[in-house]
Amino acid sequence: MRNIVVVVLAVLLAGLGSGNALAGDYFRELQRKAVETRQVEWGYWGADPQTYSTWTSHSNRLIPAYSFGMDLKSVSGENSVYRHPEALKKLYGRVPDETANPDALHFDQTDIYRLQKQAVAGGAKRVILFIFDGMDWPTTQAAAIYKRQELAYESGRGTGLHFQDYDGTTTDFGWFVSSPWVDSAKVDVNAQSVTSLGKPAGGYSTRIGGATPWATPLDPKYPIGKSSPLAHDVTDSASSATSMTSGIKTYNAAINVDVKGNRVETIAHQLQRDGFSIGVVTSVPISHATPAAAYAQNVTRNDYQDLSRDLVGLKTDYRSEALSGVDVLLGAGWGVDKSSDGSQGSNYVAGNRYLPKEDREAIDQRNGGKYEVVERSFGVNGGDALHAAAKRAIDGKHRLFGFFGVGTGHLPFRTADGNYDPTVSVNTSDPMKNSAAENYSAGDVAENPNLAEMTTVALDVLSSRSNRFWLMVEAGDVDWANHSNNIDNSVGAVISGDDAFRAATNWIEAHGGWQDTVLILTADHGHDLNLSRPEALIGD
Repeated sequence: MRNIVVVVLAVLLAGLGSGNALAGDYFRELQRKAVETRQVEWGYWGADPQTYSTWTSHSNRLIPAYSFGMDLKSVSGENSVYRHPEALKKLYGRVPDETANPDALHFDQTDIYRLQKQAVAGGAKRVILFIFDGMDWPTTQAAAIYKRQELAYESGRGTGLHFQDYDGTTTDFGWFVSSPWVDSAKVDVNAQSVTSLGKPAGGYSTRIGGATPWATPLDPKYPIGKSSPLAHDVTDSASSATSMTSGIKTYNAAINVDVKGNRVETIAHQLQRDGFSIGVVTSVPISHATPAAAYAQNVTRNDYQDLSRDLVGLKTDYRSEALSGVDVLLGAGWGVDKSSDGSQGSNYVAGNRYLPKEDREAIDQRNGGKYEVVERSFGVNGGDALHAAAKRAIDGKHRLFGFFGVGTGHLPFRTADGNYDPTVSVNTSDPMKNSAAENYSAGDVAENPNLAEMTTVALDVLSSRSNRFWLMVEAGDVDWANHSNNIDNSVGAVISGDDAFRAATNWIEAHGGWQDTVLILTADHGHDLNLSRPEALIGD
């Protein structure tokens, strides 16, 4: 009976949310008008300030990083790798043009890996990596403006979001370069080999791109890799996440393999051998690039089923032995079925694109597997189901696997006002076209947990398995929103991730505090949102 009440309540809430959006959800209206008119006063995506959308992909902007429980001094400023040409040569295989800078304040994305290693060497027993996929400085500023309803800052760390304002421990702020070794590679997924590489063009010029994340670039086309005569490659999520979890530069689409196709260990592999429990939480499919890079190894990010098998410790065709698998894996991808998928190689199994039913059954503790398995179920509140499964996992000393989402692969998009009622977006393949808004049923909302609930559950289960753990939490829907140039979805996704960060700080404070804990919050890359009049994002 309770589950029926939950669904009925969700119907009422969805109706109220929709009514409020039409009557007074000004941020939703900002997005709708921007897409319909293609010209607004507050901002634009791409290099043309006269058109709302001319770019729907990533950028090479400097990426903010926030640390908690440690500072960033060991990698930034005078310790920056970008001040030393020989160090850059080791990083990129060469010294990229205009990239060595004796005054560099920024560090490199690979230093996120090194900071985690330093934290453990310094005695940290709990290491948490928050990745807001695609959240650069302007995206963060837009979310902070919405939260505070004022233009409180125009540079620096900023204020308004919990991760900007939290001071419960030592905290620091800096920024890094996310450019890859090389933009592209041709691979053989069945042979798990790299057959050829593009021309290496990674690097970053502060002269053209700016020395800070809030700087205006000298050439507006530089952040998107189209500046002439100097263009540096723009990363994808696979290469960037690999840099943060394994400490190397590589080609776009690589998941913890180097430019020659050799597998590299992640920090999670290393810590697991030392007795740490390992967890991965995401709002998008469980084996999309960022969560996959926490633990899996593959020449291509598109080999979703094999990436998931690595994550849950199942054997793949290209391994003599399976990886151990993570202790907690919570994310989306439920309900996404495909009969065939050539990008995944000859061992693709028809059915769920990310983890076939037979694999889910194989890992289930009821069938002799290692995981307590919980999936989205009709009429069952997703948060309640997840918490109940976590209790069973803890009591039975099992691992935990949670599989949720809507038909498009992710958790429902939360909009800025906290509802789940997106409006029209820009087409991600053609910025001159529009894409219809996603529509969610009451069940879509009620039957899925949110990212904050998933984060708390992961912390509970990981800590029950070991007093030392490593956890990655990805707010992956920031990237999806920015790809579609949807400011309402983008701000909603940032706030959703910020709520998950708040859940983490609450958990840490309730479980021994920060003495043995380090948390790093950052993004994997930027997009190209430009706020020409950020104050215009404030409601009337």
